[in-house]
Amino acid sequence: MQPKLRQLDIRPISHQGRPSLLVRDPLELSERYLILPQALGPALMLMDGEHEIEGMYDAMHRRWGIRLERGVLDELAAALDGALMLENDAAHEVMVAAIAAYRAAPFRAPSIAGNGYPAEPDELKTLFDEYLASAPPANGTAKQGRGLISPHIDYQRGGQVYARVWKEAAAMAREAELVIVFGTDHQAGRNLLTLTRQNYATPYGILPTDLGLVDAVAAAIGEEQAYAGELYHRNEHSIELVVTWLHHMRGGEPAMLLPILTGSFQPFMGNGHSPKANHALRAALDTIRAHTANRNVLVVASGDLAHIGPAFGGDPIDIIERAELRAHDDELIAHLANGDAEGFWRFICRVEDARNVCGVSPFYLSMHLMGQVEGQRAGYAVCPADSQSTSVVSVCGMVFG
Repeated sequence: MQPKLRQLDIRPISHQGRPSLLVRDPLELSERYLILPQALGPALMLMDGEHEIEGMYDAMHRRWGIRLERGVLDELAAALDGALMLENDAAHEVMVAAIAAYRAAPFRAPSIAGNGYPAEPDELKTLFDEYLASAPPANGTAKQGRGLISPHIDYQRGGQVYARVWKEAAAMAREAELVIVFGTDHQAGRNLLTLTRQNYATPYGILPTDLGLVDAVAAAIGEEQAYAGELYHRNEHSIELVVTWLHHMRGGEPAMLLPILTGSFQPFMGNGHSPKANHALRAALDTIRAHTANRNVLVVASGDLAHIGPAFGGDPIDIIERAELRAHDDELIAHLANGDAEGFWRFICRVEDARNVCGVSPFYLSMHLMGQVEGQRAGYAVCPADSQSTSVVSVCGMVFG
């Protein structure tokens, strides 16, 4: 048996006082998750479809000095298989059924309504109106503005920034005929762009997806690439949290959507190339431009800024790191305000994205799609990411005219 892991979310945790690994499936083909001793981490690395289990025992000892009793890795493989975490026929059958069910549904249901925010429209409206009432007055951005950057952190921590940017973009949101949303795909791995033909629902109703435009983009980049990660739309929050604000600002009136999840640009940092050289990204942006030339389009980039501290695999931050974070974010935001996609990308490469900016791909693609724009900042916050406040996430809002 040569077990091969599917794309999983594996992160270090402390369990019962011991260093451990939490292993979960971001697609939730099974509701099960595993908590493993940290010493089994190398075994997971070896489960790449090229190693027999019997040979893994010797490899564990030879490479890392870890001796395991015979049978341990067989039990591990069986547990992973039972949780549908291996690439095999059982997981494939469940995946096919899950995709079919997702596509057959009348809409993509809100995945965190009732948990991350109120599921009842009246309660949600009260919450958002309270955020908006506490935000500074808007500066009167023209309704012909091109786009905006919105955070996708939870409303509890980022509500004030959401309110500032969406209040500033209120006229743009109301007047838009089509809203193109680039949202960070936190799990997509190799999938640069992930489309869906499914409509998005919010507590206010249904936001219909522009099927003609989706089909055109899919044809331009290839359907296999376009839909390889479609099931990630089901649970990814980055688009959901911004289109819920969009729907609120439109008073519950629907707008046509083009929802696109965007994957990591890390491979471009490794090869020294600009993402604009990638054929699929160029083809997608060119196709969108050609099909929306005469429409009132609002471009929304859904992304947060830095993620630093132990919650993200780093050291605890102190007052010095907080000051350095602010300087980092100020420079990053300056590139965004100038509409300078390539300058923004060079900055990310220069600092090697050391502060884990999760909005890199939606910010970059949105600026390229909008073209010549200038942005104005609409909110900024540094939010706690652990109970000791030794980890933080920074977020900003921006409106482009």
